[in-house]
Amino acid sequence: MIEAVGLTKRYGAKTAVYDLSFRVRPGVVTGFLGPNGSGKSTTMRMILGLDQPSAGHVTIGGHPFRQLPNAPRQVGALLDAKAVHGGRSARSHLLSLAQLAGIPAQRVDEVLGVVGLQDVARRRSKGFSLGMGQRLGIAAALLGDPQVLLFDEPVNGLDPEGILWVRNLMKKLAAEGRTVFVSSHLMSEMALTADHLIVIGRGQLLADMSVKEFISANSADFARVRTPGTEPAQREKLTAVLTESGGQVLSEPDGALRVTGLPLPRISDLAHGADVRLWELSPHQASLEEAYMRLTQGAVDYRSTDDRLAHLQPPLQPGQPGYGLPPQPVAQDVPQQGWYAPPPPGQNPYATAPAPGPAPAPGPYAPPAERPGTPQPSDTPKDAR
Repeated sequence: MIEAVGLTKRYGAKTAVYDLSFRVRPGVVTGFLGPNGSGKSTTMRMILGLDQPSAGHVTIGGHPFRQLPNAPRQVGALLDAKAVHGGRSARSHLLSLAQLAGIPAQRVDEVLGVVGLQDVARRRSKGFSLGMGQRLGIAAALLGDPQVLLFDEPVNGLDPEGILWVRNLMKKLAAEGRTVFVSSHLMSEMALTADHLIVIGRGQLLADMSVKEFISANSADFARVRTPGTEPAQREKLTAVLTESGGQVLSEPDGALRVTGLPLPRISDLAHGADVRLWELSPHQASLEEAYMRLTQGAVDYRSTDDRLAHLQPPLQPGQPGYGLPPQPVAQDVPQQGWYAPPPPGQNPYATAPAPGPAPAPGPYAPPAERPGTPQPSDTPKDAR
């Protein structure tokens, strides 16, 4: 299990992660979501000991990553699939990692078969496509047969067959009782893969719940109603009747009506009583993408001026029914200072908590996300996505 407590990371005057606490439990696929710049990559780097937290701590199985004996056999990670020496073959790359961790060479051939690279095992990695590089990174993460796995955008560059393979792999690993933590921007894929979600925005926790609970808490179900397009008077008549009966009616670009506050049988009865013909009356439940967009609208730093998300209802405000955020300060209410300034310090039980103790110097083995020749952990963020 991965446990973060009051996790905070500052780079000078800028804060990438602020007072972040969560648990990633074994046996389920946990999705890690958030807009670009929300601190996902920084958080994953702190989990793997590549960045030192400014406050708080994070443990894997109750211990900081750097204190785990023979970490590659306990934790596997894919953070950057390109962090491979281009002159090495796929097999040579994995073999060097295996030798450093005391893993038999036979395991190298096994994972190459698992990811489907057995036929190109002796080709230099600089000739690999983006998808092949992703498969090699996943192979490195699986090399030690670890119980804890972290993947950052594992389906990036994969074709549909590869995406399906990764989805099934994640589910299989979780079904074996492993802890699987997956960061992705593909909402449709997360809806099919993840069982639980942790969502952050501007470095703060926005949601920590199951996929089903997340969609329910951050979306409003509605009925889609359509009248004959050649009879606009009937559409106006139905709108008036539904509004008088307590419904909320919004017009959609294609001419249909979005109705909330009334069950479908009641809408049908009201239309029948008003002598209005219906061409469509169907229930609608928001997708994970819609629920995610609704929750994170205020935490997006880069948005096109042509995209107003007009098809989404305004985000719920505190006190409104269905408001699903935890009781904590929201990032969009924080005054800006540089990139992101945290809210004023409050009663944070973790702010002054001592660190778990001095971490021993890392061993000669770099975790799969860190390859020979890559920069060592520093106070400069690699990617504050």
